[in-house]
Amino acid sequence: MSDSALPAGKSATSRGFLSALQVDTRLLGMIGAFAVLCLVFNAFTGGNFLTPRNIFNLTIQTVSVAIMATGMVFVIVTRHIDLSVGSLLATVAAVMAMVQTHVLPVTLGLGLEHPAIWILAILSGVVVGAIIGAFQGVLIGYLGIPAFIVTLGGLLVWRNTAWFITDGQTIGPLDARFTRIGGIGGTLGETWSWVFAAVAVAAALGLQFASRRRKATHGFPVKPVWAEATLSAIITAAIVGFIAILNAYEIPTRVLRRDFAARGLEMPEGYAASYGLPYSVLLLILVAIVMTLVAQRTRLGRYIFATGGNPDAAELSGINTRLLTVKIFAIMGGLCALSAAVASARLGFSTNDIGTLDELRVIAAAVIGGTALSGGIGTIYGAILGALIMQSLQSGMAMVGVDAPLQNIVVGVVLVVAVLVDILYRKRTGD
Repeated sequence: MSDSALPAGKSATSRGFLSALQVDTRLLGMIGAFAVLCLVFNAFTGGNFLTPRNIFNLTIQTVSVAIMATGMVFVIVTRHIDLSVGSLLATVAAVMAMVQTHVLPVTLGLGLEHPAIWILAILSGVVVGAIIGAFQGVLIGYLGIPAFIVTLGGLLVWRNTAWFITDGQTIGPLDARFTRIGGIGGTLGETWSWVFAAVAVAAALGLQFASRRRKATHGFPVKPVWAEATLSAIITAAIVGFIAILNAYEIPTRVLRRDFAARGLEMPEGYAASYGLPYSVLLLILVAIVMTLVAQRTRLGRYIFATGGNPDAAELSGINTRLLTVKIFAIMGGLCALSAAVASARLGFSTNDIGTLDELRVIAAAVIGGTALSGGIGTIYGAILGALIMQSLQSGMAMVGVDAPLQNIVVGVVLVVAVLVDILYRKRTGD
């Protein structure tokens, strides 16, 4: 229903409320669509979709794609594309697996359970991923080869490079500390999850207050006090609610008994414990914060969006767009390594087919999250929400019993519709 069909007072009140809150209306639309999606699947699965267990699983299943989607925002904003991320993930996963199972034990004599193994493995993956990404950036930025062609070649090259690194074998089991970042095997637990919630709420409200005071100091308009209070309440409820749901997922009694037995102890009668916030989700939150700060608070971020908005004007203004392209693809490569760590840790092995079709999921997540293929527009939080919508759609269809081919058809249709809606939205708003 259009605003003209609403009573004048109601329409004006709604617009005034949203205007006072200064909330992105497109973000609200995405959240609304996600809520409807969850409610529909919850109804079709007899209430099983919105259980703490399924929400916990959704979060850890989303992390790998979401991390790469944050980097894909920068790539697409600058009017490029990266089709190689899934294959690059496979290569760096193979590198990390070989480092912790072959290179370090043989070369440095470190045992599989040495506390430095997992750190060195991840660092090696990030370095290799950044180097490969920078190499592709050089081909694109300095040699002028279209990103589509370079990364399409990378899709074929890096997938098969991974095969040669591992000699076509599945590598594992991986280091126990390393596998904790994969999901259910590594969580903060109930108490530390609540501590995290308290710190997150305090940080969010502190940043909100600091932003308001900074605007007031420099004479910029600020939100009404009631709007600030409303936003504070929404932020607090979102953080606390999310942690409460994760803490509601209790560790099965048989698992607790096994853990107590491994330590030579007997589990107390009536003892219960919750999983809490997974380390992988904590990693995604940290990546999101860093990438948002880069996008909004650094010169690099300003250069990225300026170049995407008008590449010619950016270059004439003195921005080294060629070097910028190298940096963007290097960041993308490093994020692929973090995603590879999460994906392989979740499996406990590095397999030859890890990351298959992830390039399509990552691009879809960024686009569904509002990143414009024409460049210049995109948000980190939108890409993460897009990844969550994608994963929820696939998981929900799987729970309902939809066949895999039909799942892919639906995802493809959703991607096209999302782009169409984005085009129509930008035409209406004049962005």
